Amino acid sequence: MPTSRQLTPEWRDWIIENLARGCAPQALVEEMVRKHYDRDFAQASVQQLGAHGFAVERAPAAGAYVYETPRLPPGNVVRTHDREVRVALRLARPVVAVLHDVLSAAECAELLRRAAGQLARSTTIDPAGGSYKVVAERSSEGMCFARAADPFIAGLERRLAELMGCPPEHGEGLQVLRYGVGGEYRPHHDYFPPDDPGSVAAMATGGQRVASLVMYLNAVEGGGATIFPELGLEVVPQPGSAVYFEYCNSRGQLDARTLHGGAPVTAGEKWIATKWVRQRRYG
Repeated sequence: MPTSRQLTPEWRDWIIENLARGCAPQALVEEMVRKHYDRDFAQASVQQLGAHGFAVERAPAAGAYVYETPRLPPGNVVRTHDREVRVALRLARPVVAVLHDVLSAAECAELLRRAAGQLARSTTIDPAGGSYKVVAERSSEGMCFARAADPFIAGLERRLAELMGCPPEHGEGLQVLRYGVGGEYRPHHDYFPPDDPGSVAAMATGGQRVASLVMYLNAVEGGGATIFPELGLEVVPQPGSAVYFEYCNSRGQLDARTLHGGAPVTAGEKWIATKWVRQRRYG
């Protein structure tokens, strides 16, 4: 266990990676305090790393996006070490899939229970300066689990890694988000624009994001679909199901057609868990 004023390399990487994916800085502080860090030291560490500069990842290759064999395994059913996931829909260009039975009802309930008391307003990376700020385009609350935080989280991460065709160590920590009535995330890309100064810290550990998995944890009373404006596709939230999409190939090219968003919730609330994976080992 670290001392209350000793930032280990593992904790340093954890702070950087979770700031890079838009986690609220205060949520990271609270997690550090829960793991016996001094509050003032945790606050200072998060603030300092949030303002630090890192080397920029190379720009993607020029030219039209080249579609390669999807990371998501083929077939109507994807079998992981502990579960069978049904494929309800596949698109080839861009690579998008709607998946059923990714999580059990009990697993959804457990993620909701664990996250409920740790939520803070979600932030995004300022493309100009790289700071983390609240924006109107993203009106959710969220929290982040440290990767392999405990056996339950580690077990889910192993399944998701098998499903997404990437080593577990390429994955970011699992994020849980809540949207209330009116809550939305306007259309955006999950990858980091390499030419934006704000992407510097985001890509310092693990490189570019390559794929996303958005898992639905509850039945949404109204609204809250995941939308792909350029595809005319709406994925309606269903507990335990998910939408998968990938957007970075082996050449480092980025697929802009994966523009997506979370439509406004019109009744009730929407809970999701998100998993992002990177080009290489993360953290």
